[in-house]
Amino acid sequence: MKKTLPALSLGLGLLTAAAGALAQEAAPAVAAVAEAAAPAAAAAAEAAPTLSAGDTAWMLTSTMLVILMIIPGLALFYGGLVRSKNMLSVLAQVFVIFSTITVLWAVYGFSLAFGGEGTFFGGFDKLFLAGITPDTLSSALKTIPEYVFVAFQSTFAAITVALIVGAFAERIKFAAVMLFSILWFTFSYIPMAHMVWGGGLLAADGALDFAGGTVVHINAAIAGLVGSYMVGKRIGFGREALPPHSLTLTMVGASLLWVGWFGFNAGSAGAANGIAGLAFINTILATGAAAVSWIVAEALHKGKASMLGAASGAVAGLVTITPAAGFVGPMGSIVMGLIAGPLCLWGVSGLKRMLKADDTCDVFGVHGVGGILGAILTGVFCASSLGGVEPEGFNMAHQVWVQFKSVVVTLVWSGVVAAIAFAICKVTVGLRVSEEAEREGLDITSHGESAYQR
Repeated sequence: MKKTLPALSLGLGLLTAAAGALAQEAAPAVAAVAEAAAPAAAAAAEAAPTLSAGDTAWMLTSTMLVILMIIPGLALFYGGLVRSKNMLSVLAQVFVIFSTITVLWAVYGFSLAFGGEGTFFGGFDKLFLAGITPDTLSSALKTIPEYVFVAFQSTFAAITVALIVGAFAERIKFAAVMLFSILWFTFSYIPMAHMVWGGGLLAADGALDFAGGTVVHINAAIAGLVGSYMVGKRIGFGREALPPHSLTLTMVGASLLWVGWFGFNAGSAGAANGIAGLAFINTILATGAAAVSWIVAEALHKGKASMLGAASGAVAGLVTITPAAGFVGPMGSIVMGLIAGPLCLWGVSGLKRMLKADDTCDVFGVHGVGGILGAILTGVFCASSLGGVEPEGFNMAHQVWVQFKSVVVTLVWSGVVAAIAFAICKVTVGLRVSEEAEREGLDITSHGESAYQR
């Protein structure tokens, strides 16, 4: 027994030593495995979508700002430009279009624009906002609720359709406006939004459109131009003066548009970040530069700088910077605004005469010309050498070509859809009010109300 105890002690000692040695060898191996797994765990944690209260608050605010752009901003801007007997009709058209399109956006618009991966349309998986809950984060903007993204994008759809009515105001039937709006929204706005922002044709080609140069402004402008031709000219156009009835309201509307446009442009950053700040300052600078350059050109041409010119110049600057707001630097935005003012002044004067169109509120002259200018110059001023934020693998000549192609696709697509939609309206509900109704004014004849008490 006494001999056995030393033997047991020796055995236990050897086992303890062996265990210690194994532990020392295993420790580095475990540490190495843990060290190798750490980056993967960190990447997984980083990739996991997380709600940001700051981003959500900014996107909710931006959505409200865009609504301010439409009602009352755009409604008052257009309302002031028409004659007093048609003021209420324009307000009604803009208001009801906003109401209708936002509902249709939730029913099927969002799904077809952002719900799939097709070339021209998305998918049907999010019809009636199926599968979205208060806890669902946006697949496009991963730090905000999907409901917020749906709401934000609904305002873009609504203002795009509402922009069109300024081109044929004062002579179109209200029923035709509504039927056209639904058709054009479905077959022009939705596919254009998908092609540019939903991963479709133009996105795959590398087209840059930060907040809607093609999707919103060019898209709406060419539809408005087609409408002005198909509805026809106002009675007395070209033979008698058809002046705006209230430049005061137009100035108020333009100011509300400028304020709301910060949600439009800076909100398109999708977060409260540096790009939102860049888009914000560009929205100030390009707009101011365009307003000044417009009235300078107007004063040189006509001898006087008008309030209407300043307001129109501001809108031209807003339109031009929209596709570029998060891509170009502040100095680039000023240059774009300085070019936009005189060019859009020509758009509402010389070009309008060349086209022989009765575009009541100069939708194409401002939104079409400014949108085309902004879309193409985005490919120039996004260059880092010019202070911009260029995409990976940027080549200026190639990008300008891509931008030009996106403009052409938008003009053709929207123009064809608009022509077909107006033709459908003509054979179903009719396009134009009677001559008697037009002379009396659409406020009374279409709505049974008057904007002003006589």
